[in-house]
Amino acid sequence: MITRFARTFTPVLPLTAAVAEAQTEAHRLIERLMVLTNESVAELLSAQKVPTLYRVHEQPDPDRISRLADQMASLDLPMPPVPDGLGPTEAGEVAVAASRMVAAEARRRGHGGRAWSSLILRSLKPARYSEANLGHAGLGSEAYCHFTSPIRRYADLIAHRGLLSTVGPDEERPDAGEVARAAEFCSDRERDASRLERDADDVCAAFLLERELYERGWKRTFEGEVSGVIGAGAFVTFGGEFGDVYEGMMPVRRIRDDRYNLNEQETALVGDKTGRSFRFGDPVTVTVDRVNVIKGRVDLDPVPDDQRKSG
Repeated sequence: MITRFARTFTPVLPLTAAVAEAQTEAHRLIERLMVLTNESVAELLSAQKVPTLYRVHEQPDPDRISRLADQMASLDLPMPPVPDGLGPTEAGEVAVAASRMVAAEARRRGHGGRAWSSLILRSLKPARYSEANLGHAGLGSEAYCHFTSPIRRYADLIAHRGLLSTVGPDEERPDAGEVARAAEFCSDRERDASRLERDADDVCAAFLLERELYERGWKRTFEGEVSGVIGAGAFVTFGGEFGDVYEGMMPVRRIRDDRYNLNEQETALVGDKTGRSFRFGDPVTVTVDRVNVIKGRVDLDPVPDDQRKSG
């Protein structure tokens, strides 16, 4: 599912909307063609030893995968066996198998897929740009670069220069030292852009939620899922008029039936007396207490079981 935030301004009043678009077979075909193109360009430049920026995704650390196995066990989720003496390649294979098993379990249970997948992603190393071809474990590619971006990333332009220098006489090869400096620069800027994008999405979602509550009533309840936990509370992703685009924080101080603490695996908030837990992927019913549009923050209250059933 693709969610697009859009704001169209008129001379009188801004019209704001969020549109959920289902991914079609045409989208998947284009994605596959772009991946194949990126692989083909990277393989050619690697074979010709032309300096370029590779998009690399290294194999995960074995210790992180062992930690993932403990987290999956705490959530009663299936996990492939983790052999002794696990190396990076085997760790990557275990992560891929775990991802498939978790996806199947989410389909069987009807919830949890997004939250459980996020745990697996956190166990992996982040993708980055590098002047060295280290492969892309996430795609299973021995060589991968960014060449096809419609938004013209600088990394793509370096790959274009490298390809032109290989197939035509009028383009000089990129300088190896400049490419190495560009790898670090592009990776840093990508992280900055990702943070800004997340913040912007939070602000847009908070704006849309506030408008929905104003139009439909603040006392509404929402069905959601626990998408993260920290000592201070649980993050909950929930849906409304525009689909599952909202996320808020449910502080532990607002869960008044017990004192809740983060478990050792950092996958659940567990009550000291009752043993009740709020775990990654668990369904939860909430109401909205407060929306801070400027900061993109939403405070949530849990709905007690008796009220949820009667309501």
